[in-house]
Amino acid sequence: MDTSVFQDPVVMQGLANMAVSLSTLAAKGTASAVATRVASIKEMKSTEAVRNAYEELISELLDERAEAIRIAQAYKDELDRVQISDEDIKSLNSTIGRLLDAFGLSSEVGEGENGQQLDSQRLAINALKQLISADTLRTMQLLGFNFKAAIGQPLTELCAARIRQLGDTKATVGGNRGKNRGK
Repeated sequence: MDTSVFQDPVVMQGLANMAVSLSTLAAKGTASAVATRVASIKEMKSTEAVRNAYEELISELLDERAEAIRIAQAYKDELDRVQISDEDIKSLNSTIGRLLDAFGLSSEVGEGENGQQLDSQRLAINALKQLISADTLRTMQLLGFNFKAAIGQPLTELCAARIRQLGDTKATVGGNRGKNRGK
């Protein structure tokens, strides 16, 4: 599992709370505790008291079951937050190259200082494509790598910057058109 996820104080507090709840639940609902309560109920003389005690025990057991399901779901949600499904892996593998190409990041080659930056950027993007291959994703995920944090956030920032850059280019072109008309 990716340890950087567990360095997040909010995540750590949530996991700690779930662990405490699970420990408390496990201690309360052990078979020996239930057996002890059943034995004490059997010693009761009043059928009304026996019925009420059994109803209370059953209600507590159902509540504990619901709590166990809630805790398990919370743990599963946390795992799902950092794990990529096989379907997601296939989708990433087939679409990431098209996304990068759509933003013109993987095929540009230039000259001079800017050309060197573009060549460097192209090499980095090609490395990213290799990193997102299905086999690599599965293997790295088994080792605990958190792709959503490591690649998702930077890719989001990269796309946002490229979109802003395209918007700036259109604004500049549109602004120049207006100036040329007045002359």
